[in-house]
Amino acid sequence: MNKRADLPSTIPLFPLPGALLLPRARLPLHLFEPRYLAMLDDVLKTPERLIGMIQPCQVPEACAKRLHSIGCAGRVTAFSETEDGRYMITLTGTSRFRISKEIAGFAPYRRAEIDWGGFERDRGPCECDPDFRRKPFLDLLGRYFSAMELSTDWGSLKEADDELLINSLSMLCPFLPEDRQALLEAPTLATRRETLVTLFEFALRGGEEERMQ
Repeated sequence: MNKRADLPSTIPLFPLPGALLLPRARLPLHLFEPRYLAMLDDVLKTPERLIGMIQPCQVPEACAKRLHSIGCAGRVTAFSETEDGRYMITLTGTSRFRISKEIAGFAPYRRAEIDWGGFERDRGPCECDPDFRRKPFLDLLGRYFSAMELSTDWGSLKEADDELLINSLSMLCPFLPEDRQALLEAPTLATRRETLVTLFEFALRGGEEERMQ
């Protein structure tokens, strides 16, 4: 468990539309832009090895640099370099954070002072969802996957614990960026599961197609 005192007050930011990292989950990333290669080099020199995943706001082009205030920091737990100098890395979610202010400087990537307050449960043991009714949830998920023409390993899903199941679906299902942000900001695992159910039902009613037009 990571204590708040062990976490840095400043971290690099990786703005990536549609990418979602959740505490204790793993996110594979492919780094190839020079600024993010420089970021990784700097991160690997720190004891925490943290990168803050954050989503840009869905705003007009003139405001494209605006970020959501809440993101999730991940520790680099695996990385490999390709022959042409790119990196494949894995981030393991450590804790959500709130941006206090961005830091101007000479680094080619964005950095910010952040606040870890309010996300203590992220740094504790795996969450449970006492009211989770797995069979109705999986039935709804089956209809959603069929409608979206998605496939999965149903055996693994049925055996996964509550947190792994709910967080994996939140990260992997093809939701819009604002929906992913809502899943990220859900205060508890139960709230995230309720948000997932709402998104599945909305998509089955054709709402996802209407919003994409």
